[in-house]
Amino acid sequence: MYVSSGRPELIGERPATAPAPGAGVGAGAVVTGNVIALGMVSLVTDVSSEMVTAVMPVYLVTGLGLTMLQFGFLDGLYSGVTVFLRLVGGHLADRFAARKKVAVVGYGMSAVAKLGLPLAGASVPGIGAVLAADRAGKGLRTAPRDALISLSSTPEAQGRAFGVHRALDTAGAFMGPLVAFTILAAVGTAYDAVFVVSFCVGLVGVAMLVLFVRDHRDPVEHGPIPRTGRTWRDGLRLLRDRPYRRLCAVAALLGLVTVGDAFVYLLLQHRLDIEPHWFPLLPLGTAGVYLVLAVPLGRIADRVGRRRVFLAGHGVLLGAYLLLGGPLGGVGLLVAVLALHGVFYAATDGVLSAAVGARLPAGGRAGGLAVVQTGQAAGRFGSSMIFGALWTAWGPEAAVRMLAIALAVALLGSAAALSGRRGLRRREGVSGVR
Repeated sequence: MYVSSGRPELIGERPATAPAPGAGVGAGAVVTGNVIALGMVSLVTDVSSEMVTAVMPVYLVTGLGLTMLQFGFLDGLYSGVTVFLRLVGGHLADRFAARKKVAVVGYGMSAVAKLGLPLAGASVPGIGAVLAADRAGKGLRTAPRDALISLSSTPEAQGRAFGVHRALDTAGAFMGPLVAFTILAAVGTAYDAVFVVSFCVGLVGVAMLVLFVRDHRDPVEHGPIPRTGRTWRDGLRLLRDRPYRRLCAVAALLGLVTVGDAFVYLLLQHRLDIEPHWFPLLPLGTAGVYLVLAVPLGRIADRVGRRRVFLAGHGVLLGAYLLLGGPLGGVGLLVAVLALHGVFYAATDGVLSAAVGARLPAGGRAGGLAVVQTGQAAGRFGSSMIFGALWTAWGPEAAVRMLAIALAVALLGSAAALSGRRGLRRREGVSGVR
């Protein structure tokens, strides 16, 4: 990983701008200072958010006694409330060329929401409202942040840039559960202490964003789609591009058959009878593998094709579901599922944004990314609701087997949709969607 020494990309200098589209491969290998700064913001913010995420399932199910149907609703709400706000955040960021300002509002909302959890107590509606506010902040910030990453990188280095960002982001996801575990080891089941510390850490992330990240100005239109996305109508015109439209559809379809992380960890707890105080450590397995593989898989995606790596990642997730519904148990099941879960994220999270970002014009990049992310979030909202209902009706083993079948079918359909037809092969290479 290299950090550019060119003055336009240095943190604290003038606003970051994307390198010239005609830059060579060597320039494309550069990861700019703005990408590193955004990665550090995400690292600190993920420490804050993953502290809460790590304890929330066991807090709700074991501590408050929620049923799986109730938990499925809250988990779906946690993912799905971002659906329309991603579109709002992307539109505002492009409309007013204020990607950083919109991101600051989103990060700030998520940080402040952490204080609502101690106030909500055992009230399920109160917890739902707080989680909705937290996810609303995430919905507003995600597309503008990813647009800044994309615009701070050359088209041929999109995968690497997102890989570096996701690696730093995942380092925070790795540390968050450790911090939560340490706090709970000292105070027992006093979850309020975790929530308050999470709020304080979140404020540090907001301050870093304000001080060290530079917005993008004077965008260079180097994407295959010629129009900008300054209005809702312009944003909808992006869907006329067939490869982009297919990526949107595939992201939504695969999101519909991708269950939330919390359910994966609850399935492991159910299969292996893991004690509640060890539960916050389960995400560490996923985060550790993701951290190690995010950059390598981003680079591989730039070379062999981002669509291929994205689909392969979902194939790995299918393997995890099959293991959760199969006869394997003990430490072998724990290690295998967490490892496959981490590979899935490394091969899909930043890779999808890299594949989409390379096709979009600078002026419509936040909005275009928001459309894809909205479809994916909507799918995952439905997945959590459906899986919680299936678990309640037929039990966890039957539910995860049905999910595996649905993912296999969706994966075959997605591979057919992205099977290298003429429209998808158009403008491939270092700067196209691959």
